[in-house]
Amino acid sequence: MKRPLLIFIVGPTAVGKTELGIKIAKEFNADIISADSRQIYKGMGVGTAAPTGEERKEVRHHFVDFLEPTEIYSAGDFERDVLAFLDEYFKTREVAVIVGGSGLYVKGVIDGFDNLPSDVEVRKVLNDRLEKEGLDSLTFELKTLDPIHAGKIDLMNPQRVVRALEVCLVSGKPFSSFHSDKTNIRPFDIIQVGLSAPRDEIRERIAKRTEQMLSKGWVEEVEKLKHLADYNSLRTVGYKELISYLNGDCTLEAAQERIVISTRQFAKRQMTWFNKDKRVVWFDKEESESALEYCREYIADHE
Repeated sequence: MKRPLLIFIVGPTAVGKTELGIKIAKEFNADIISADSRQIYKGMGVGTAAPTGEERKEVRHHFVDFLEPTEIYSAGDFERDVLAFLDEYFKTREVAVIVGGSGLYVKGVIDGFDNLPSDVEVRKVLNDRLEKEGLDSLTFELKTLDPIHAGKIDLMNPQRVVRALEVCLVSGKPFSSFHSDKTNIRPFDIIQVGLSAPRDEIRERIAKRTEQMLSKGWVEEVEKLKHLADYNSLRTVGYKELISYLNGDCTLEAAQERIVISTRQFAKRQMTWFNKDKRVVWFDKEESESALEYCREYIADHE
């Protein structure tokens, strides 16, 4: 090929992105980069549906299980680190695959971000407020300071809300004002493959996968992490509900029901995000061979 190729596999949670990513990676002798803002953390493999040991043997995965749950890692950090990784990777390889549903991670690598201001002390104050006042208080403030960005991000993700507020407070400007329409030119080609399924099927798959994760030891996983409950990594779908169960605040059945509802809401937000990007070429989850053929044709046309 004239230039290296980065293939993105995007779409809602539980649709089967990992399976398709492995299929495409094996076809083109490529490694996989995970673009999932929770799979980056160690010890959270069950609840984040991280690639299994067997899947990681089939294809080498990067940016999975490499940070402590106590660490903060932004979409800007991901952009920087992935671009540095690809700079070395593409010296010897022609194709890489990125699999994930974290929209900001995907946007960062494809289009880049404007330089966002940060302040460790402001972030600490916001995290302290999060603990004392709860997420709703910070969400209300973000909606006041930047209703545009508040309407785009996952407001159930404390790390996203805290980071957006940090930028607003440090800069005195809305977070959304830093997201210009310009895109950064990358030294590689990019195609985006979207994987979808009918809404009812996604809802069913989410319920089934939640049941499977619980049977694989999700509660035990959360038990080991419960002492980190105040960190943003644990204030996410599934973990916060199971921590409530372990604290005796609800039954396991109630926690499971809440997880399914929250995950379905998250999947809906993911589809809204990715549908806005007209560069994504969509395939039904049953059309994996068509998606693979699309990638083959792109490569053949650019040799």
